[in-house]
Amino acid sequence: MKARTALRQVAPYITKDGSEIRELLHPSQHAVRRQSLAEAVVPPGGATQLHRHDSSEEIYHVTRGSGLMTLGTEKFTIRVGDSIAIAPGTPHRVENTGSEALHILCCCAPAYSHDDTILL
Repeated sequence: MKARTALRQVAPYITKDGSEIRELLHPSQHAVRRQSLAEAVVPPGGATQLHRHDSSEEIYHVTRGSGLMTLGTEKFTIRVGDSIAIAPGTPHRVENTGSEALHILCCCAPAYSHDDTILL
């Protein structure tokens, strides 16, 4: 199992919620056991589908761009440097309201799984 991943070496794929992600660390491929780390990219004008994860707790950290976060019944602006805690079962989505791509580091515990993503 790999202990290190370089972003430029990771092929992106589209998740169930419609975001483009690169799995930086995931138990299926790396030396982590209970969590995953990915970079999600949402293009200008794009948005993820409202969804929830019944098992996974997530942390989002915005590294580039800006947008609008829906978290349960709240909606608020997100920008570089913001971190958001998403409890299991909480509906959420992000919308890119800026003029450049929105980049978010996503940490999931337990690790991200399509099976744990419920579209709403």
